[in-house]
Amino acid sequence: MKNKVKLIGKKINDLEKNLENCSICPRNCRVNRVAGQIGYCGAGLRAVTYTSFLHRGEEPAISGKMGSGTIFFSGCNLRCVYCQNHKFSHSIQGEVLTRQALCSLMLKLQKEGAHNLNLVTPAHFMPQILRALSMALSRGLNIPIVYNTSSYEKKEIIELLSGIVDIYLADLRYIDGEVASLYSNAKDYPFYAKQSILEMYKQQPEPVFDSGLLKEALVIRHLVLPGYIEESKRILEWIKKNTPNAILSLMFQYQPYHKAGNYLPINRTVSREEYNKLIGFLKGLDLNGWVQDLISEESLAGVHFKPSAKKS
Repeated sequence: MKNKVKLIGKKINDLEKNLENCSICPRNCRVNRVAGQIGYCGAGLRAVTYTSFLHRGEEPAISGKMGSGTIFFSGCNLRCVYCQNHKFSHSIQGEVLTRQALCSLMLKLQKEGAHNLNLVTPAHFMPQILRALSMALSRGLNIPIVYNTSSYEKKEIIELLSGIVDIYLADLRYIDGEVASLYSNAKDYPFYAKQSILEMYKQQPEPVFDSGLLKEALVIRHLVLPGYIEESKRILEWIKKNTPNAILSLMFQYQPYHKAGNYLPINRTVSREEYNKLIGFLKGLDLNGWVQDLISEESLAGVHFKPSAKKS
């Protein structure tokens, strides 16, 4: 843990300077967050968390028996039209935390029995998170750090996290820029996501387990969208070709949340026919990981929690 503290010390100043002309993510808003200016993600100078708890609905090797010590940060640089957490991802909702308060939250989750510290949508608050994390590590935080991201990231920011992040829990949502533009206003998402995931894979090329729990890994999540099975096939092929030892988490929990009802064909759930086609395709790729059952019940969705929930 001392090594992580030293690494953060070497890298934090450059990240903090970025806040004065913010280009932490591909949006490149160039706003001065120190002076109170707000960019696309909605984030200001201090970190804002919506909720935190021991999450037992993540992938099995992350949640384990006790749960993943999950902190959901408010705001997002992607803001998909179908976002299940739009209440706090499309706007800043929650508690503004000082670095001391965030440090205390991290240590509290560990004390409660968390198998890891799961930072959800952290990119826009990375300078603030790293300051708090350094403090927490110095005070006894010793569980794996999970970086839970949409992957709309810059490769150079992910490079700064080398040696600090133990588990990357990364989405790969789109491989077609037009689809990314339609649903996430991010035509360049495929470029940035692939570059950042390749860097994550470079850092964590082989998963490391201990008693059934992940200690180091790249887990690539893909949420299957209805009407886009061919898109999903292309994504699975890319994973097989470029990150074959990563752990796949193929998710069928999609629900037409938020504004999705206004968009065809994503104003419905994935059909049984679509599910069967993609599962048949997946069998020929020999990828390791988890495949979610075709479900419609919200309570069964592996990474879903009701946006109003404040406790596990």
